[in-house]
Amino acid sequence: MVIILGVERLNESLVVIVRGIIAFFSLLFFTRILGKQQISQLTFFDYIVGITIGSIAATLTTDLTSRALPHWIGLVVWTVLSLSMQLITIKWRRAGKFIGGEPTVAIMNGKIMESTIKKMRFRGADLMEQLREKGVFSPQEVEFAILETDGRLSVLKKAENQPVTPKDLNMPVGKKGVNTELIYDGVVYHQNLKQVNRDRKWLDTQLQMHGIKDESEVFLAVFDPESGQFYIDRYEDKVKNLTDMSDYPEHE
Repeated sequence: MVIILGVERLNESLVVIVRGIIAFFSLLFFTRILGKQQISQLTFFDYIVGITIGSIAATLTTDLTSRALPHWIGLVVWTVLSLSMQLITIKWRRAGKFIGGEPTVAIMNGKIMESTIKKMRFRGADLMEQLREKGVFSPQEVEFAILETDGRLSVLKKAENQPVTPKDLNMPVGKKGVNTELIYDGVVYHQNLKQVNRDRKWLDTQLQMHGIKDESEVFLAVFDPESGQFYIDRYEDKVKNLTDMSDYPEHE
C-alpha cells in the first residue's frame, strides 16, 4: 500500500512538473507577444488581465482534477483578446479612449479641479501624496498636474518653481501651457485646432515650413498656445546613427 501511494505521489509530481514547464514557457511566449505595454502602460484593466492570465497558468500547473488542455486554451484566449485590445487601441483613437481612458487635468494654475478628481474617485490625500513624491508640497507651485490613465500624476511646475529657476536669477518668465494634439497618425483634429484658436490654413502653413506637403506624412503634431511652440514628428524621421539599446548586434 505504501509503495502504491508513493508511486501515485511520484506520478502526480511528474505531472505537475510537466504541466508547470508547459505553463511557464507558454506564459513566457505570450508575454513576449503582448510586448512592453503590460508593464510600461499598465492600466487597471491591464493589471486585471495580467493577474487573470497568471491565475490561469497557475491552475494549469496544479489543478490535477481536470485536463491541461482546457486551461491552456483559456490562456491562449485571454492572451489573444488582450493583444486584440492593444491593436484596437492603437488603430482606433476613440476605442483607445473608451478602453484605456484619457488623462485628466487635476490641477491648473495652482487650483485643484475638485469636481474632476471626485469624478475620477481620486481623494485629495492621494493627490497630495503624489505631489510630494514629485517634490511638490503645495499645489500653488503647480502649473498643470495631469492624472494619467494608470493613476500616476504628471506634474509641470510653474516656471518660477523649476530647478535653477528664472526667479532666482531675476529673469522674466513666460507662461507654459499644455500641448494640444493637432495631428495624430496622419489625421487632423479640427476640434483641437478651434480650441487653440487656429485654422486649417495656419496648420498647412506650419507643415509647409517644415517641408511637409500632406498631413499623412505626420505621426504627431502638437502645439502649445501659450508659448507658440509647434512640434512635429514625421513617420520618416531620417535619424542618423540611431542609438541601439539592445545588448546584441542587429544581425547575429
